[in-house]
Amino acid sequence: MPPAVTDSLDIWAVDSQIGADGSISVDFLLPTGIYINLDVPRDATISHIKQLLWKQAHAYPLFHLLMEIDSYMFSCVNQTAVHEELEDETRRLCDVRPFLPVLKLVTRNCDPGEKLDSKIGVLIGKGLHEFDALQDPEVNDFRAKMRRISEEKIQSLVGLSWMDWLKHTYPPEQEPVIPESFQDKLYSGNLVVAVHFDNCQDVFSFQVSPNMNPIKLNELAIRKRLTIHGKEDEEVDPADYVLQVSGRLEYVFGDHPLIQFQYIRNCVMNRTLPQLTLVECCTIKKMCEQEMIAIEAAINRKSSTLPLPLPPKKTRATTSVWDISNPFKIILLKGNKLNTEENAKVHVRAGLFHGTELLCKTTVSTEISGRSDHVWNEELEFEINVCDLPRMARLCFAVYAVMDKMKTKKSTKAMNPSKYQTIRKAGKVHYPVAWVNTMVFDYKGHLKNGELVLHSWSSFPDELEEMLNPMGTVQTNPYTENATALHIRFQEYSKQPINYPPFDKILEKAAEIARNSDNAAMAGRGGKKFYVVLKEIMERDPLSQLCENEMDLIWTLRYDCRENFPQSLPKLLLSLKWNKLEDVAQLQALLQIWPKLLPREALELLDFNYPDQYVREYAVGCLKQMSDEELSQYLLQLVQVLKYEPFLDCALSRFLLERALANRRIGQMLFWHLRSEVHIPAVSVQFGLILEAYCRGSVAHMKVLAKQVEALNKMKTLNSLIKLNAMKQSKAKGKDAMHTCLKQNAYREALSDLQSPLNPSVILSELHVEKCRYMDSKMKPLWIVYNNKMFGGDLVGIIFKNGDDLRQDMLTLQILRLMDILWKEAGLDLRILPYGCLATGDHSGLIEAVSSSETIADIQLNSSNVAAAAAFNKDALLNWLKEYNLGDDLDRAIEEFTLSCAGYCVATYVLGIGDRHSDNIMVRKNGQLFHIDFGHILGNFKSKFGIKRERVPFILTYDFIHVIQQGKTGNTEKFGRFRQYCEEAYLILRKHGNLFITLFALMLTAGLPELTSVKDIQYLKDSLALGKSEEEALKQFKQKFDEALRESWTTKVNWMAHTVRKDYRS
Repeated sequence: MPPAVTDSLDIWAVDSQIGADGSISVDFLLPTGIYINLDVPRDATISHIKQLLWKQAHAYPLFHLLMEIDSYMFSCVNQTAVHEELEDETRRLCDVRPFLPVLKLVTRNCDPGEKLDSKIGVLIGKGLHEFDALQDPEVNDFRAKMRRISEEKIQSLVGLSWMDWLKHTYPPEQEPVIPESFQDKLYSGNLVVAVHFDNCQDVFSFQVSPNMNPIKLNELAIRKRLTIHGKEDEEVDPADYVLQVSGRLEYVFGDHPLIQFQYIRNCVMNRTLPQLTLVECCTIKKMCEQEMIAIEAAINRKSSTLPLPLPPKKTRATTSVWDISNPFKIILLKGNKLNTEENAKVHVRAGLFHGTELLCKTTVSTEISGRSDHVWNEELEFEINVCDLPRMARLCFAVYAVMDKMKTKKSTKAMNPSKYQTIRKAGKVHYPVAWVNTMVFDYKGHLKNGELVLHSWSSFPDELEEMLNPMGTVQTNPYTENATALHIRFQEYSKQPINYPPFDKILEKAAEIARNSDNAAMAGRGGKKFYVVLKEIMERDPLSQLCENEMDLIWTLRYDCRENFPQSLPKLLLSLKWNKLEDVAQLQALLQIWPKLLPREALELLDFNYPDQYVREYAVGCLKQMSDEELSQYLLQLVQVLKYEPFLDCALSRFLLERALANRRIGQMLFWHLRSEVHIPAVSVQFGLILEAYCRGSVAHMKVLAKQVEALNKMKTLNSLIKLNAMKQSKAKGKDAMHTCLKQNAYREALSDLQSPLNPSVILSELHVEKCRYMDSKMKPLWIVYNNKMFGGDLVGIIFKNGDDLRQDMLTLQILRLMDILWKEAGLDLRILPYGCLATGDHSGLIEAVSSSETIADIQLNSSNVAAAAAFNKDALLNWLKEYNLGDDLDRAIEEFTLSCAGYCVATYVLGIGDRHSDNIMVRKNGQLFHIDFGHILGNFKSKFGIKRERVPFILTYDFIHVIQQGKTGNTEKFGRFRQYCEEAYLILRKHGNLFITLFALMLTAGLPELTSVKDIQYLKDSLALGKSEEEALKQFKQKFDEALRESWTTKVNWMAHTVRKDYRS
């Protein structure tokens, strides 16, 4: 995305002062070598600019050598430093926003392969030439493999029927778990559905069974229409029509009951009328045919980047690593750019890890002095033989400056930035300087040899293992100019290449061990006496540490584990000695007969603790059982754990690509999860290559995604302008300037008629400029509002934030969505509202604006003339609900409030969501309560003067209780039911405690400020009382509930202070 506008000299800014007539000076480079400078209108189309240039070029030398005007197009370097060809000449210059106002006239490229490469580079924000320039065999092999997958997928799309194309492009959104409470919301056991007809005014309502399938509803609607128009004898096939959710790109079709479709279910639960439109198949066929043109063009293009296959190499003799019994050694040659102080001595610490398991004692180099360059030429020997090195062993280095304890504050500050921990040993202080990791085997399984330069990283995590950072990336720092560099040499053990044995040899080794074992028949069986012991160990949560005796027992009784506790596989893998080749071989053989785990259980195996490629392949095999709905629920974590994969080609990246190419909804989510982090140096190549592969396999989707990228670029520019002007002008003037900007063609076109990045079913069609605004907070988020195409539907709002990291909000909302699913599976619908939230770039993203809702603070302020009294007005909330809900609707709204309040009380307690005040708790007009803004989680509560401002485990104020009790002080029955909902909800979540711990553990690599180490996840273990009995856990929860009731007055005082501050600011 383009960098934020930082000054008023930005030539593409709307209020740029350059050229009073709106013109801009552009340099043009012609193919003849002629240079022309020309003033052109900044909002002129590329086509118009080309005509202006052509007219001017007549007067310059060598014009006669130029071909026809249509033989040329412009190219430029865009804001992401990608070379872009301006094929679409209807675009305006101010939309293109070249990095510098320089346009080069080039011969129109007739090679569609090169055109596609250029488009992909622009879309993913990373030019494909960057991958070529790496000249990395692993990158080239991975690209070729992914390209084959993508091209096979695109070939399979050719000739699809319109219905199969629809399934792939707009797969129906289903909700397989139907809450029991939905029966109460039906009309005499039936659904009421409105069916519109495309291209005419006919609308019919039907009462139908919730178990009716869509094709039957098609038939009913067609019959009724034909009867009304006197054409009942006409034969029409209902299969020639498909039901579309009115105003959305969402379709209701297939053999599933109507109630299983997410849209219908939500309408039923919210007591709104489902609005469907019957669309003729010819409309769908037309959409399908348009995409097929793009697909066929992609298939027919010439291959531009893949070289011809090389002739097969003669196979060289290789040596198995298992035949090398020498100790593993490396030579530490030297270090550059260490940038330590004059009086500091420097040493390098090295360790071999498999996951977080240290394979042998760490080794430390000698300490040597020097400021920047250090020469060691020292052999580092490890207490492990080469034959025992596991395939995924990683070699981790850390450079430390060692000094005597410092006395002066000045020098301490210079050497010890507060965010890095220092380690004190033997009266000396060890300051971390840099760290770097590398794999012992390369991507082909060859033991590395020869010299290697490792450009290091300087930012250390909060927690270190043996003063090293094994969880850090195995990629070296691409910013080599200033990075500390370590030069090492791998020892040579053989003249031939040394390979890790292939899979069949591993199984042969296991069979050989089994044959030679005396007690092969009884191996790994412990009988009934150990069953109870194993059961207790296996029921522990993933954070519980195993002691050495327990690990030995689990490994000895591994066959018992397989038969009785297959879900114990993670604990078995942690019990295995990965530095013993015999044990590793036996594990691989056992894995072949291990039962498949449920996908939710298999997720843990993708954690950093389980780096073995066959274990991860097994885990991905279990994930293949997931439905698309379930996969989308866990996609956030699955993208994060790609960072744990040391090599580009792995089972997980292939799985994600294949599923994304099979379902465009998954494809869009994967695209944004990857693109939002493609700027991070450690994953830039890995994520960029998967994005490239997705684009090649989903060429037709690129146009949709490109429209979204363009819209987000415009929002970013607009937000930057507002921030620039916020200091100079009033809020009213700022809003007027924003509206003026949005009315310009360039903005209106870019921000209209696109599929929402938050949800591809939602069409952001026409801007409602007068309702658009920006918010008062520091980053000036934009509130962009669209008209709703659905008849009588609420306006559609999205919030664009630039400058805030939304990934923590995304994680919290994902977990809320999961809680909602788990509660519904147990028959409890607590009306949770996990609104859409998506990070789309570096500290930028989108949030769904929930319609018909107000913050508690605004409801209280609007009911009271005095801000200080507003928070204490217990009737404000109930009166507000009465205003919008009359008669029976009020009872329903209070029940909605009670259920949702229970859900959020439990969720905020379990997740330790902090900074709860009346401005980030909202209520919808139908009574549904929900929380927003999750900047503090896992018990990281705000404090002032070192004192925690929040002392309450969850928010339960007296006005909430007042609503729950229907305004009657003694209504203990209603309050008792609310309490029961809370307790039920809490116990349901406890049963899935391991899943929550796993999902947070998989996010450790995301770099979220409040989730940096396993210690942060300990909060979940405590709040869910894992390790305690259900009775003890419930007792603990009841105590917290009573505490919240007692402290409701304190919460009121905090809210009053917040309301007074807010009123003062406004």
